[in-house]
Amino acid sequence: MARNRQNRDTRMRELLAQECARIMSAEGVRDFSLAKRKAALRLGAPDTRNLPQNREIQDALLDYQRLFGGVAQQNTLRALREAALEAMTFFERFRPRLVGPVLDGTADDYSEVNLHLFADTPEEVVLFLMEHDIPFDTDERRFRYDDDYVFLPVYRFVAGETRMDVCVFTERGLRHPPRSRVDGRPMRRANVSEVRSLLEFD
Repeated sequence: MARNRQNRDTRMRELLAQECARIMSAEGVRDFSLAKRKAALRLGAPDTRNLPQNREIQDALLDYQRLFGGVAQQNTLRALREAALEAMTFFERFRPRLVGPVLDGTADDYSEVNLHLFADTPEEVVLFLMEHDIPFDTDERRFRYDDDYVFLPVYRFVAGETRMDVCVFTERGLRHPPRSRVDGRPMRRANVSEVRSLLEFD
């Protein structure tokens, strides 16, 4: 009986992860918690405690895109990486790092380019954008460092047809990446050379 229950639980986690992946890919949902709630409702298990971890959903999303995204998704990913490289060259003085779906390969038509910049103060980036006549919106985002959380400024703008999301860290933040929402480990970042390498091997 215990083994049957364990098998059912494992299968439910797999189904939920797959449905989360479908929701994130087809509907542009980027919040793991929201995707889990939607998936649980659609599978008739809104009260389940057997939800998949973010890492499981990320793996299922990669599988889903390999199966259903095809050449179109790969072309979109490459175009976003090219736009990221162009933006990183533009922001060179702030030592930009690419993060998120465009880096990990799960980007699609709903995705934006996520960059981390590093400066003594956020105002340096604001002035830089203003000097280049780039209109932008301002927001903030919460990041986790071990057991602590910090809020950092985010600037959003459009370059060509690509939405850019730029978060400004202090100089110290270059050596200490925040925790990833996918697996809780230090967030993966890529510099200009690494993004160029990704494009060479696409």
